[in-house]
Amino acid sequence: MNRRVVHTRGGPPADVLTVIEEPEPAAPERGQVLIRTSAFPVHPGDLQAVQAYPGNAAQPVPAGLEATGVVEAIGPGTHVAPGVEVGGRVTVFPQPGAWSKWIAADAGVTVAVPDELPDEVAAQLLANPLTVVMLRREAQEHLAFGYDGLLVQTAAGSSVGRLVTGMAQFHNLALVNVVRSERGAAELRKRFPDVPVVSTEHPDWADEVRSVAGGRPVSVAFDPIGGKLAESLLDLLAPGGKLVSYGLIAEEPISVHASTLLSKSLTLRGKNVVGRWPTEASAERRASDVATAKQLALGLTDQFDVAATYGLDELTEAVEHAVRPGKVGTVLIRP
Repeated sequence: MNRRVVHTRGGPPADVLTVIEEPEPAAPERGQVLIRTSAFPVHPGDLQAVQAYPGNAAQPVPAGLEATGVVEAIGPGTHVAPGVEVGGRVTVFPQPGAWSKWIAADAGVTVAVPDELPDEVAAQLLANPLTVVMLRREAQEHLAFGYDGLLVQTAAGSSVGRLVTGMAQFHNLALVNVVRSERGAAELRKRFPDVPVVSTEHPDWADEVRSVAGGRPVSVAFDPIGGKLAESLLDLLAPGGKLVSYGLIAEEPISVHASTLLSKSLTLRGKNVVGRWPTEASAERRASDVATAKQLALGLTDQFDVAATYGLDELTEAVEHAVRPGKVGTVLIRP
């Protein structure tokens, strides 16, 4: 039997997500790859999508977008990415319904896993690294990025935040990390001793960022939180600066007067790797981005922390852990 995580309405994920049993998938059709999964990550974005689901569904809605596993069969006449073969390890993203023991995945989102990567990293191979690739591309559009301009990112202790820091160090980009607690700041300083960290526990944290900047302009800011924190980042940005918002952790909206944007010629940009990357990028760009994601995983393997691993019978515990304050790393489920 196949076991799949589903929901029929929106609401608190711990309350509405459930595991159902169904027959194993039939042989894959043209354009599909049949995968027996070995692990999948519980990303906060997955849970936000469940929380925001409108109304009630007539049929169970499969959950999850990313998973890793082994190829059991490939549909007839199906073109697959290099390295994807029966018996080989792969990762899929974005694949709706990825939280399942078996997946009949779209071949276009199925990627071979490098042999050097364990399943714990393979399960996180695409969503977070592709987010970093997307963010860097947004930052590169700013003329000062990589020169005299400074990059500031919030939620720097998150899985994406640590990869951004690793990327910035590799490319010698000036960065200031922002976290919400001094405890988190201490942890991040141990990982990246050469990158300054500021905690929003301190009321004057924005002045600390300015002090660390030492007169250099804050040209770009990355923020997955929103709300009041994003407003503070807009104040920090130098004229011509850009705020890239890629998450919605805060419940309150970003409140900004038009004069703030106009007087400093600021850009406020929203990016969503799930909704935009598969449709906006060409096949060549997607292949290049996936190759870069793999290089990030190979070069920064020690930054793909696993907070905990659960079984499908522990779905509620896994979901609650995934949103626990102070969590370090990604929560995985092994079906």
